[in-house]
Amino acid sequence: MSLKALSETILSRRDADPETSWTAKLLAKGPEKCAEKFGEEAIEAVIEAVKGDRERLTSEAADALYHLLVMCAARGVSLDDIEAELARREGRSGIAEKAARST
Repeated sequence: MSLKALSETILSRRDADPETSWTAKLLAKGPEKCAEKFGEEAIEAVIEAVKGDRERLTSEAADALYHLLVMCAARGVSLDDIEAELARREGRSGIAEKAARST
């Protein structure tokens, strides 16, 4: 599944029944809970990266990406918004980008 398809699926589940859709259940709990869940999944991905377990890292990274998109959707930030920001940064040194944000 592409990130675009995943993002569209998440948006289509906004109004689904929270009893039958994990995405709807997360969104119904609000942006703060979505952020908390993303944080948990991100930490799990970090743990697997440190351990060096490629298969587990792949699984946890997929979970983190899903929960990142759910968290963003909960605050009205779309994948298109994220892609536009990445495009804005394209061709610019990461060091220069970080310096520009801290001023």
